[in-house]
Amino acid sequence: MSEKIIKNIINARTILIAVVFFSATLTVIAQKERSGREEPPPLAERIFFGGSFALQIGSFTDIELSPVAGLWILPRVAIAAGPSYRFYKFMGSSTDILGLRAYTQLVLLRDIDKYIPLGVHSGIFFHIEDELLSLETDFWKVPTADPIPRRFYINTPLAGLGLSQQVGRRSSVNFMVLWALYDSGYPLYSNPEIRFSFIF
Repeated sequence: MSEKIIKNIINARTILIAVVFFSATLTVIAQKERSGREEPPPLAERIFFGGSFALQIGSFTDIELSPVAGLWILPRVAIAAGPSYRFYKFMGSSTDILGLRAYTQLVLLRDIDKYIPLGVHSGIFFHIEDELLSLETDFWKVPTADPIPRRFYINTPLAGLGLSQQVGRRSSVNFMVLWALYDSGYPLYSNPEIRFSFIF
């Protein structure tokens, strides 16, 4: 196993431990906040679906589809995961990028209008994500002395803030600004990464 793959696995393990610790801390805080209040909604009402779609066409083409399924584990804390597919074309060459992402969101502010009365009923949330991508070796020209596999993996954690606008009782449109916390050496993230997503 190459040194780069081992380093990515160690980074992924460190990030996973940090996300679990972060989620556990939020759980304890939220349980204290919720003590004495009514029972949480049933499980079926706390499950959500959604995802994001990106499209850029021209001399550089980038098409991405990322569905997710998630759960509100607490009134202000959600976790979600899902696969991702990305078609990437540049200078006449194209590739398929396959991936898996998991994230945690913490709602910091449910309704901006309660604090700044502008008639804007949007929420602000903190988002932390871990994304594992499978890339084609031939397209990305990976330099290695080891036998070259057809695909290789990179792991990237991202974090940032988002704005959520309710469009229904259980649905919302989200705008996020995320930063890649680890530089993989491949131009996959604009840093900051601008994303639009939806949940229902």
